[in-house]
Amino acid sequence: RKVLEQMPSPVGHTIAGLTVHALTARGEAELLSARRLGLLVFAALAPDLDLLLRLVDGRNHHQHESHSIGMALLAGLVAAAWFRWRRLPRAGALALSVALAWLSHVGLDYLNRDTNPPIGLMALWPLTDDFYKCAWPIFLDVGRTLSWQTLRNNALAAAWEALVLLPVFSVVWRRRLRGLGP
Repeated sequence: RKVLEQMPSPVGHTIAGLTVHALTARGEAELLSARRLGLLVFAALAPDLDLLLRLVDGRNHHQHESHSIGMALLAGLVAAAWFRWRRLPRAGALALSVALAWLSHVGLDYLNRDTNPPIGLMALWPLTDDFYKCAWPIFLDVGRTLSWQTLRNNALAAAWEALVLLPVFSVVWRRRLRGLGP
């Protein structure tokens, strides 16, 4: 049975989005804002929306342009224009946070085990169409078939991501809360 593309699970990308939220929040109101938190978690998950393009043309678009520094910058620019048009406070800082959350996805996918050609991701698009892959992956692959073996592997991969990333988030979150004072 062929497993389609592999990547970190939404668990790892969600934790990364939470961490970016905690790192970039200025003050208690931003840190405790559910709307801001949701936006940055969405931005950390958004690069995988390229999976839906297969439904349009039948081709694999996963880990191509959407998984790049260029697309993270574009996401930040679009967010900045939208936030300024909506007259949101700290629009530039929030847009930068969106770009960083998007970039966290690229970083995690770079650090995963990838066994489906083309190996790697187009991390430096639009400067180059080359694919880049970490020689020493940290994260396990996540398949998208409905077999027990794939489901077991995905559960193990998600648990590993939580084991690696939750302590980082926990430290960041605690330090941010402590920095806010009583």
